[in-house]
Amino acid sequence: VQLQASGGGLVQAGGSLRLSCAASGRTSSINVMGWYRQAPGNQRELVASTTMGGNTNYQDSVKGRFTISRDDAKNTVYLQMNSLKPEDTAIYYCSAGGRGFRDWGQGTQVTVSS
Repeated sequence: VQLQASGGGLVQAGGSLRLSCAASGRTSSINVMGWYRQAPGNQRELVASTTMGGNTNYQDSVKGRFTISRDDAKNTVYLQMNSLKPEDTAIYYCSAGGRGFRDWGQGTQVTVSS
């Protein structure tokens, strides 16, 4: 599966951004898609995920601020990020997984200024 992420940028604290991740290739084999992030000096961590059955999961620090959604017709997953904080600054990676695989998109930088 190939993943193309977009939508990062620079925003002030309290602002919003929407990330998009378009999947192509063997999209019928995908069971779950999600967004991870990695800040300098930190490990990559799960931000939010959604299964093809509609179940969602969020990191505690983003609950109530971030929303993951998907458009199955476009094979695209979105991450709406509201009330952004400086600690949300990181490179955000899209991921898609299924039986026996997990693929990654290129990262997109999100920078939140205070």
